[in-house]
Amino acid sequence: MIELIDISYAYSGISALKNINIHVEKGEAVALMGANGSGKSTLLKIINGLISPDSGVYKFDKEEITAKKLREAKFAKLFHQRIGFVFQNSDTQLFCADVYDEVAFGPRQMGLSESEVEQRVNDCLTLLSIEAFKHRQPYHLSGGEKRKVAIACVLALNPEVLVMDEPMNGLDPRTQRWLVEFMVKLNQAGKTLLISTHNLELVQEISQRAILFDENHSIIADMPTDILLMEIELLKKVNLVDEYYHRHEGEHHAHFHNHNYNL
Repeated sequence: MIELIDISYAYSGISALKNINIHVEKGEAVALMGANGSGKSTLLKIINGLISPDSGVYKFDKEEITAKKLREAKFAKLFHQRIGFVFQNSDTQLFCADVYDEVAFGPRQMGLSESEVEQRVNDCLTLLSIEAFKHRQPYHLSGGEKRKVAIACVLALNPEVLVMDEPMNGLDPRTQRWLVEFMVKLNQAGKTLLISTHNLELVQEISQRAILFDENHSIIADMPTDILLMEIELLKKVNLVDEYYHRHEGEHHAHFHNHNYNL
């Protein structure tokens, strides 16, 4: 469904991606892993058509996606209906006066009747258990509530592919657990998932395959998630774990801070 061939991209001459080659099949759940600044977010923007690569080819469902095609209103509309993007910062995504209008925005842009729009909005609010927020202003919601609204906005378009950029960032443990289980259900329902994350504790639950980026903005590994998590030296090399990565009762654990000892 998604094919990237020798994709490269630079910001003002500074490389963000180098010769990226990825193939994602329909129905896969794939994690993009790597330290901050390794190029994950840039790649997701390319996949969602927000920016175009400097070189290389991007194909979605066997059709090449180019800047020229995305300037065509009809093509862009159909493309963005099929692939939905949940931004890392929900505030970037939310701009309407209340939650109902946020979730209704996409279906309205599709030209659906207001009765169809209402049905989609209500279905999504119910699916995410946020009916009570229907008439609230988004900027008054908590971080976890905003994330749920942002997901509802994307799901209202019923996309085939759901792309999420660091979806766990800023969420409390209970909301993280809810989101993990929700993503698993979406994948089981047939949605293709691409998830950018450096959360090693949850990545195995939300993906079957992991693509690892190094700090040179290249892909250094592409393998089943459970196998990648056992490649400790490789994870250290790309700065995802440090010397405090160790085992407890036969399982690996990652610690992103120094241990404190009572002396």
